[in-house]
Amino acid sequence: MRTAVYSLRRRLLGWLLISTAVIGVLALMDTYREAVKTANVVSDRVLAGSALAIAERVVVAEDGTLQVDIPYVALEMLTSAAQDRVFYRVDGPPGAFITGYQTLPSLPEVAGQSTSFADAVFRGEPIRLAVLRRSASTGVNSVPFVVTVAETTIARRQLSQTILLHSALRLGLMIAGAALIVWVAVTFSLRPLYRLGDAIAERSPDDLHPIGERVPSEVQGLVDTVNSFMVRLQSALDALRHFTGNASHQLRTPLAIIRTQLALARRAATVDEALSAAAKADEAVANAERILAQLLLMAKIDAAAKEEARGSERIELARLARSITAEHVPAAGEVGIDLGFAGEGEQWIRAEPLLVGELLKNLIGNALLYAGRGAEVTVRVSGSDNEVALEVEDNGPGIRPELREAVLKRFRRGGTEAPGTGLGLPIVEEIAALYGGTMRLEDGEGGRGLKVVVTFPAG
Repeated sequence: MRTAVYSLRRRLLGWLLISTAVIGVLALMDTYREAVKTANVVSDRVLAGSALAIAERVVVAEDGTLQVDIPYVALEMLTSAAQDRVFYRVDGPPGAFITGYQTLPSLPEVAGQSTSFADAVFRGEPIRLAVLRRSASTGVNSVPFVVTVAETTIARRQLSQTILLHSALRLGLMIAGAALIVWVAVTFSLRPLYRLGDAIAERSPDDLHPIGERVPSEVQGLVDTVNSFMVRLQSALDALRHFTGNASHQLRTPLAIIRTQLALARRAATVDEALSAAAKADEAVANAERILAQLLLMAKIDAAAKEEARGSERIELARLARSITAEHVPAAGEVGIDLGFAGEGEQWIRAEPLLVGELLKNLIGNALLYAGRGAEVTVRVSGSDNEVALEVEDNGPGIRPELREAVLKRFRRGGTEAPGTGLGLPIVEEIAALYGGTMRLEDGEGGRGLKVVVTFPAG
């Protein structure tokens, strides 16, 4: 099932448009609120000016009543292109209506305010009221009066809508411009990724060298991860080629022997000849098994060496060595070798038990293979504050000093006549190095035989 593919460009553009649209709606709501507030402030000033112009024409007659001559300019200043209707009302002392629209609503007096504003409804239409409270002087006292001026809100709504529409148009142009800029910017920004894809696509399957294309810092982590993977893949392929090459080379001789002996057994004239050929073929099979086991162990060591987090379990080396030595006692008895263990106390190291076990098995196996009948082989474990030493010593023929460096290389033996695969000591050295240890070859006690000393950091 194919995974759905999405476009990074469209996704970025979509998030931009959605987020900008949400912010734009909130901005338009705030703009509309401010537009209404601004329209009210402007219109209220005009209403207040009209009420003040009317109030200036209120005078006290000789009989003590209030008279007013409504100036034309007071109502003219309220006219607008929206054809708003204008209303006014003048009231004298409480309960005394002087002139204007008697049913026009007024506002209650607010302490400390001579002018007040409010929204109301008159004759089924929304209006805006301005109420001015003043007093006319008679020379002896003053007579209070109230001037109320109102107008319909058509012009105010149109002004608010105009401001809102202009803001929406500017916001729409801004969103469109931002979308275009993002589209172009993302297109140019993605060009390094296109070049990276082309560079990888043009590579041959065998080219696992790290990618050298320049990419943005946000993608560099991905490229580094791919490069690390390619290095590990190259190492794995190299190890596989190395293993298959070694296997084909080392197994060629045992397989040839097996085929030859089977052919001899098939043409044997007597049963004894057939059994002899079969026995030699069986030895070749056993030798091939040993070679294959050693090669697999070498492959495992190579893989463990390439892992960043190797097994570092805390193990007690003396107990492990004592157990493995005991396992080899029957085999040592069959070849006439006295195998023993020496060591007291607990000696702890940090390593993988399986690999350390293979290391000790190789040392004991080599000693049993080369020491010869009647020899003595001793396994020792000792330690200090900083290191733990594992020794396998025999009093057999040993290895000549001039050959000791050569036997540490893979598939090299201690002589042309020496048996084995030539992998035992290299395996020991590589396992020791894997956990910070070292290996050295020394003469046995009294200058006889061989002593292999492997040291590990104390754990």
